[in-house]
Amino acid sequence: MDGMLSQEEINALLGNTGGDAGDTAPGSSSSSPLSADECDAIGEISNICMGTAATTLYSLVNQKVTITTPTVTISTWDELAAEYERPCVFINISYKAGIDGNNVLILREDDVKVITDLMMGGDGTNLVDELSELHLSAICEAMNQMMGSSATSLSSMLNRMVDISPPSAELVDLSDEADESKVGFTKTESFVRVFFKMEIGDLVDSSIMQLYPIELAKELYSIFDSNQEDEQAKEDVKEETPATPPPSVDAGAPQGQPMAAQVPPMGQPMMGQMPPMGQMPMMGQGMPYNYAPPVQDVQVQPVQFQPFNASFNPITQQENIDLIMDVPLEVTVELGRTSKSIKEILEFAPGTIIELDKIAGEPIDVLVNGKLVAKGEVVVIEESFGIRVTDIIKQ
Repeated sequence: MDGMLSQEEINALLGNTGGDAGDTAPGSSSSSPLSADECDAIGEISNICMGTAATTLYSLVNQKVTITTPTVTISTWDELAAEYERPCVFINISYKAGIDGNNVLILREDDVKVITDLMMGGDGTNLVDELSELHLSAICEAMNQMMGSSATSLSSMLNRMVDISPPSAELVDLSDEADESKVGFTKTESFVRVFFKMEIGDLVDSSIMQLYPIELAKELYSIFDSNQEDEQAKEDVKEETPATPPPSVDAGAPQGQPMAAQVPPMGQPMMGQMPPMGQMPMMGQGMPYNYAPPVQDVQVQPVQFQPFNASFNPITQQENIDLIMDVPLEVTVELGRTSKSIKEILEFAPGTIIELDKIAGEPIDVLVNGKLVAKGEVVVIEESFGIRVTDIIKQ
């Protein structure tokens, strides 16, 4: 040949063999649907959002929650099924304002059991054999609050209001092709996978994944990059704007030379000092610069009030009592109290017996506007219950 490279050789040097995009191995730089900058931006967005979500999860489970810096990769359904434990819980989050699309959070089944048990007042060790609708409803509520706080952080980051719809949860077996329709990803479709390590106290040392469609990831990067450029433009404008020069102290002084310290003659006060007695400036002569008057000694004494007349008590005056005689008060008779966890309350059914903190035959409490005023015993008046006051509580 003439020593020039052919088009095929040029394509080979540039990493493109000239074949179809599908012929290139997934994950290679030439076939990746996202650039390195786009992957970095998605990682930064997910890191900030998941950090806010971890704070919300801590308030729900009352356990320390740690979520590590994410790892962003491009993946397929087959790769996900081969690497992740199954079955697992898919939480679908749809955006209804600010962003068009949805993303999916994937949690391990045992992690969901621990989180929901903690939310219901347990210690995280009471794990059932199978997930019920109650578990899925509880994890949806947790994710609703977590992703709601994440949407707030995302709104601030993207400089637009972002809102989500209530999440939905599904128990998915990744090896089951029929379950693909539940999450919106097909076996041949690539998506962005953001991987986090998650720890909850001493109970969970696991992982959590967030899946983005390629279109949504590109949209997030476009908005994020546009806001970054706007912020950089504002910073450039600030740097180009000349600063206002400081006011000149002495217009007659030569430029670039320091001003000589003005030392007053012997006997004259320095700046900020009070002149000696007899040398105070007269009216019209002007005061010295930064002059402050001397501080005078002030005598401080405690205030004394006239004592009240002990014989006068306005509360006992009949004419004042008459003003409030028809004010209604709420009287409550309390048989007893008890404390139950959310789990125990959810197990209430007709016939459930609730044990109170009172012993049988013990006087019951009479409260007026929530304040204990008397004790009494229950009586029956014709066909209604009543209470006979047996003791007035003295404060």
